[in-house]
Amino acid sequence: MLVSCSTDNDSGASSVSPRPTAPNTSNFTGTAPSALASAASSIIGSARASASAAASSASAAASSFEASVSAEAARSSAAAEKELKDVKGSGNALSDVAMTGLPRAETGGLLAVVVNITNKTDHKASYAVQIDFKNPDGKVVETRFVGAENLGPGERAQPIAISRQPAEPVLTPRLTKAQRY
Repeated sequence: MLVSCSTDNDSGASSVSPRPTAPNTSNFTGTAPSALASAASSIIGSARASASAAASSASAAASSFEASVSAEAARSSAAAEKELKDVKGSGNALSDVAMTGLPRAETGGLLAVVVNITNKTDHKASYAVQIDFKNPDGKVVETRFVGAENLGPGERAQPIAISRQPAEPVLTPRLTKAQRY
């Protein structure tokens, strides 16, 4: 039984309807979703959640890869610095090393050089290289170390030396030492 709390006749009497009436559907707007549309909506939502999870996973993998690359670069830099510590002069492998600058537009505005190391010997060799970044007065304001290990004869490695100094004043990279060991 359905009871109405109010009537339009203000007589104070309550009215009881023995049977509920169906709503007048001609007053409805829009359309009810079909089973197919509802399923599609569910699939789209699930796909969005999966894509979001995949993006998060890819981001985590990229961060992990970046951390491992950074760790390897730090290890290689420390090994090169240690190897060059007692080297007098410019070392024994300056002719095996060359530098190529990278456009600042590709490096986020940082000064970076590709250090091209080629093993010109007929046996495996490792290399340690020191790059000094000099200001316009010729003063060394930063030093970076890079290296390549176990290069076979004729093999080439291309580590990158990146200055962390501001863009101004303009610095000039200089190949200072290169040691084959």
